[in-house]
Amino acid sequence: MGIFERYLSLWVGLAIITGVLLGQWQPDVFQMIADFEIAHVNIAVAVFIWVMIFPMMAQIDFSSIKDVGKNPKGLILTLIINWLIKPFTMAALGWLFFNFIFADLVDPQSAQEYIAGMILLGVAPCTAMVFVWSQLTKGDANYTLIQVSVNDVIMIFAFAPISALLLGVSDIQVPWETLLISVALYVLLPLTAGVLTRRALNKSKDEQALEHFLAKLKPWSMVGLIATVVLLFGFQANTIISEPQTIVLIAIPLIIQTYGIFIIAYAAAIWMKLPQKIAAPSCLIGTSNFFELAVAVAISLFGLHSGAALATVVGVLVEVPVMLSLVAIINRTQHWFE
Repeated sequence: MGIFERYLSLWVGLAIITGVLLGQWQPDVFQMIADFEIAHVNIAVAVFIWVMIFPMMAQIDFSSIKDVGKNPKGLILTLIINWLIKPFTMAALGWLFFNFIFADLVDPQSAQEYIAGMILLGVAPCTAMVFVWSQLTKGDANYTLIQVSVNDVIMIFAFAPISALLLGVSDIQVPWETLLISVALYVLLPLTAGVLTRRALNKSKDEQALEHFLAKLKPWSMVGLIATVVLLFGFQANTIISEPQTIVLIAIPLIIQTYGIFIIAYAAAIWMKLPQKIAAPSCLIGTSNFFELAVAVAISLFGLHSGAALATVVGVLVEVPVMLSLVAIINRTQHWFE
C-alpha cells in the first residue's frame, strides 16, 4: 500500500484546511476561478476531476464483465444496494431532516438545495475510491474490478433518470440537458478514454506497457483528488467559516445514511454467506459515494455557491473518516464470515 492510501485521512484533512485558508486569504482568486465556466461547467473543477478520474478508469478492464456469472451473489447485493435502496433512502432522509426535523433551522430555499445535494450523492455510488477501500479490507481485487465495471455501465444509463425522478418528486426542477451533459462529461467520456487507452497499450509490443503506464499515472490521480478538495473547500470557505452549524446539519443525515446502508448491506452479505473478500467490497461500493460526480453535477445544475454544492462538499468531508471507520469494522469482524 502506498503512502497516500496509508494516510488518506491525513491528506484529505490537510487539503480541506488548505482550501478553507486559501479561500479566506484570496477570495477574489477563487471567485475568478468560479466564474470560468462554459455551458454551466466550471473548467477548473472539470480538469481536476478528469485528472483524478481518468487513472482510475484506465484501471477498469471491461473484458472482466464476461466473468460476471461466476459468482453473481456479491454483484447482485451491490446492485440492489446501489440502485434500489440507497438513492431512495438518501432522498427520504434529506426530506425528513430538512423539511421536518431541521425545518426551523434553515430557510425553505436552502433546505431544498441541501436535499438536492444529498440526492445527487445518493445516486452516485463509488467508482474511483472503491479500489482503495477494497485494498484496505483485503477484498478480492478481480471481483472488485467486475463490480466497478458493471456498476459504471449502469451509471451511464441510470444516473440521470433516477436523479431527475427524485429531484422532481422533491419539487426541484432540473434541466435534462445539463444533467445529461454532466453524465457524459464525468462518466461516459472518462470511461471511454480509459477503454481506448487500455486497448492501445495492450496492442503494444511491450507486454508491460499498460502496467508501466498505470504506475506513472497513479500519482496524478492523487494530485487530482487533493487539488479538487482544495478547490471545492476554497469555493465554500466563507460559508464553512460563517455557518459551521450548517455543515453539522448536513453532515448528520449523511452520516446516518452511510452507516445505515452499511448495516443493511453487511447484514445481507452475512445472510447470503458471501466470502469476506467479496462481502467487503460489495458493501463498501454501495456505502461510499462517487462524490466527484455529485459535486460536478451539483455545480453545473445549481451553481458553485449553492446549497446543493455545499451538501456534496460536506459529503467529501464526511466520507473519508466514516469509510475508514467502516474499513476498521470489516477488518475486525472477518471471523463472522469464517
